[in-house]
Amino acid sequence: MYKILKKDGNAKRAEFETVHGKIQTPVFMNVATVAAIKGGVSTEDLEGIDTQVVLSNTYHLHLRPGDDLIFRMGGLHRFMSCNKPILTDSGGFQVFSLAKTRKIREEGVYFHSHIDGHKLFMGPEQSMRIQSHLGSTIAMAFDECPSAKADHEYVQMSVDRTTRWLKRCKDEMARLNSLPYTVNPNQLLFGINQGAIFDDIRIEHAKVISDMDLDGYAVGGLAVGESHEEMYYVLETVVPFLPDNKPTYLMGVGTPANILEAVERGVDFFDCVYPSRNGRHGHLYTNRGHINIMNARYEMDDTPIEEGCQCPACRRYSKSYIRHLLKAGEMLGMRLCVLHNLYFYNHMMTEIRQAIEKGKFASYKKNKLDGMLEFDSEGTNGYRNIDKNWRKG
Repeated sequence: MYKILKKDGNAKRAEFETVHGKIQTPVFMNVATVAAIKGGVSTEDLEGIDTQVVLSNTYHLHLRPGDDLIFRMGGLHRFMSCNKPILTDSGGFQVFSLAKTRKIREEGVYFHSHIDGHKLFMGPEQSMRIQSHLGSTIAMAFDECPSAKADHEYVQMSVDRTTRWLKRCKDEMARLNSLPYTVNPNQLLFGINQGAIFDDIRIEHAKVISDMDLDGYAVGGLAVGESHEEMYYVLETVVPFLPDNKPTYLMGVGTPANILEAVERGVDFFDCVYPSRNGRHGHLYTNRGHINIMNARYEMDDTPIEEGCQCPACRRYSKSYIRHLLKAGEMLGMRLCVLHNLYFYNHMMTEIRQAIEKGKFASYKKNKLDGMLEFDSEGTNGYRNIDKNWRKG
């Protein structure tokens, strides 16, 4: 059950009750693609930095170790010793982004494994069955993510097929949840709105999938080539046509600024690999811009990454020590940097929820953005370049 507790403009402070606990929104989901966050971060670590939701990936877990194995181990929660809600991405995006060759058909997609090249097939039913084996709290519908640069005719054809696939996902999920041996018979299903940057397709698709009365709705196909301004425009256009009594999830986004802008437009759920991926390279988020801790200026810096931060890294270690660990190739350096970045994101979401509760989100957003841009030790104007430069790191 999803309940809005407070609205401040279009920003929503809500809670979403699941079989694995209540989720306080807006929320950032920490990305554990293969049931682990890269950088040596454990499930216990996540509990210590106020993680609410973990996100894992259907495609990757299907290939390794295999969803059958996880099913026999009692499901993903038991497998990774996680008592928090878990959302599993459908695998659709990986099918399209990782496969060099693919054939899209009405029944699904034929492609090749990125690990060893063997032939694979995934369609709506297969994605639902894999996610049912995993037993995640929330399963995502199988869809196609067309390029932001695709033409109108192709995007319309793709979205129509995604709608047909969504109906099949819903039917298969209902069947799987009714089976006596299902890991999680209360598994929830989120549908995904697509349409690239075309208003008419986005709006019509939002209307169609809203009528299907799903457990939640995602806006997909963004942060895949369009500008930030185009992304915000799509959100302003499509979110009002999604059910206000269901959670809204912006997939794969993004920077702190992206999150603040999307919350202002009514989004509840977020996920992104930026905090962990950038952390592994020593690029760290702070309230005063980003820090590249590999820079020589931090060689003798005995202060924490950010004064006042309560993450495990800042409570005990200096920039100088963490820089040394990264330079020496020690895993502890990566771990501390990833923990700091994830804590920064999770703590920012707590601040956002508090600001909405007080009716002060607009001023909070302005102060947060102004603070991050006021001082930037690396001369890159806050966060404008960090994610672009390290996207593929």
